[in-house]
Amino acid sequence: MIDLQIGGHQKDLGGGFLVRRFLPDARRRSVGPFIFFDHFGPAEEQPGLNHDVRPHPHIGLATVTYLFEGAMMHRDSLGIEQLIEPGAINWMTAGRGIVHSERKPDHLRDVAFVNHGLQLWTALPLAHEEAQPSFSHTPASAIPEGAVDDARVRVLVGEAFGLASPVPALSRTLYLDVRLTAGGRMRLPALESELALYPVEGDVTVDGAVLPQRQMAVLRPGEDALLTAAGDVRLVVVGGDALDAPRHMWWNFVSSRKERILAASEDWQAMRMGRVPGDDEFIPLPPTPLTPPEPRS
Repeated sequence: MIDLQIGGHQKDLGGGFLVRRFLPDARRRSVGPFIFFDHFGPAEEQPGLNHDVRPHPHIGLATVTYLFEGAMMHRDSLGIEQLIEPGAINWMTAGRGIVHSERKPDHLRDVAFVNHGLQLWTALPLAHEEAQPSFSHTPASAIPEGAVDDARVRVLVGEAFGLASPVPALSRTLYLDVRLTAGGRMRLPALESELALYPVEGDVTVDGAVLPQRQMAVLRPGEDALLTAAGDVRLVVVGGDALDAPRHMWWNFVSSRKERILAASEDWQAMRMGRVPGDDEFIPLPPTPLTPPEPRS
C-alpha cells in the first residue's frame, strides 16, 4: 500500500538541461540508502547543444547512473573513461573524494539523439564514508533478468526473485527495472525494509490506487503490493536498509559530519581534490556560504 506520494520538482542543471527531482523531499529525505533521485529526459540532443556536466567533486556517496536511451561519457580523477549506454549500471563510489565529468560522447556531437535516464545517489555506510574512491561498470549483458508474474524484471542492484546483481553495493540496496504489459499484474513482496516505486512510462495501479507516471510512491513497510497495469508500464523499484545514521547533504557532498563537508568545500575551493586528466574545466563551489542544516535522517 502507498504510504506517501511524491510529485517531485523541476531543476535546471544548466544550459536548459532539466531534471525532475524526487529525493530528497521535505517529507521524505531517503528511501533505504537512496538520498537523491533525478529523472532526466527524454530530451533531444542536437548538434551544437551543450549539456555537458563539467568536472565536479563528491564525497561520502555513490552515484548510480542508468540510461533508457542515449549515451554519455564518464571521466574521473582516477583516470577512468567509460562510455555509459542504455541498460548498463555505472556505480561510482566517491568515498573520501573523487572528481568526475559527464559529457556528450565525441561520436555523437554532430548528430541528434535522445538522452533519457535516472541519476541516483546512495549514502555510503558509516564504515565506508572515507573509503578509497572507485568506479564499477556493469554492462547490460551482465544484469540478470527474469519473469515475475506478468512482468519482466531486471535486478540492477541487489537481490530479488532468486536473481543477484553483480554491482558492488556497500550496503543492503535494491534497484529493479520492471516492465509490465497492458492488462498484466505483479505481486511485489516487501523485499526490503524501505521501498519506493517510480513509473517512468505509463500509469500503474498499486493495491487499487492509481499511481501516475513520474510520481514516486513510498510503500508501507512490511506489506506486499499488487501492481496492475491498464497499459504498458515501465517502472523502477528502489530501496534497502534505512540509513545507519543521519546525513548532512550540501551541494555534491554527503557526510555524517558537518566538519567533513566544510573541509571538502575548502579542498575543492583550493583545487586539492584532484582533476580529470585532460580536462581543465570545473564547476566552482556555490557562492552561498555553507551553513549545514540539521542532518537528514
